[in-house]
Amino acid sequence: MRIVVLDGYTANPGDLDWSAIESLAQLTVYDRTDDADIVARAQGAEILLTNKTTLSRAVIESLPQLKFIGVLATGVNVVDLEAAKARGIPVCNVPEYSTPNVAQAVFALVLELTNHTGHHDRTVHEGRWSRCADFCYWDGELVELAGLTLGLVGYGRIGAAVARVGQAFDMQILAHRRSGFGSIEGGGAYTDLDTLFRESDVVSLHCPLTPETKEMVNAPRLRQMKPTALLINTARGGLVNEADLAAALNAGTIAGAGLDVLSVEPPAATNPLLTAKNCIITPHIAWATRNARRRLLDVTAANVRAFLAGTPQNCVTK
Repeated sequence: MRIVVLDGYTANPGDLDWSAIESLAQLTVYDRTDDADIVARAQGAEILLTNKTTLSRAVIESLPQLKFIGVLATGVNVVDLEAAKARGIPVCNVPEYSTPNVAQAVFALVLELTNHTGHHDRTVHEGRWSRCADFCYWDGELVELAGLTLGLVGYGRIGAAVARVGQAFDMQILAHRRSGFGSIEGGGAYTDLDTLFRESDVVSLHCPLTPETKEMVNAPRLRQMKPTALLINTARGGLVNEADLAAALNAGTIAGAGLDVLSVEPPAATNPLLTAKNCIITPHIAWATRNARRRLLDVTAANVRAFLAGTPQNCVTK
């Protein structure tokens, strides 16, 4: 039995080990794999593990020995699920491993947009406080979160974790999910998307990228938001029409955005969000604490072990 990891570097750049997976079968780990090299590197492997390397229908059909696909992430849009299902290949992901980390990252972005901590730190180090006539100063409005409304588009495990942090800041919670019912722990209400975008002071995206959600945040949606509102995206970059968001930020249609994901990663130098007003971008790191990556590898090993035992777990192709 042979296992190939196509792009292992981001999950384990060297501060962890692959021993839990290596103990299960012959293991080959590539840091990164270009599209042109996927089939050659995966040829002969029964088990294929990928993080962001795309496994298209053509790739899957070119690998006759392939029996199992493991995604080193929660989102599985990098795999052609229908092609895998047609071949009877289970595709298994790793749910929950990054939940506390993403919730933490959401509020790192929110707090930077409301307290401007990084900006103020830079001005202090540039000497502005030393030259100040008063004991303090602030550059831009400082915003109190208590009493503001946090709107969550998607209310799974991560959305619920973000809600709990928001409640700790005394924020009011609105949420939207496909099922659209049930109770929100600690208080809050489910609502439709139009109401959520109109009434929220902070909108945070936590839904998967599907044909239905692609570019769901676009010019008409952004015009529904308050001019003082913030948009946070730690889910998938494709949920947002980036040109429309850049235009809305530059025009003052909304007050700011905090993004950990973009539609193309890394972004082209021409991406309009790189020069948009009040737009904070981090390089897809909400998931990437060492603890989360350790959980990621441990659950991946458990997924492979379960498959080998004939009882696949965390399958998205049932």
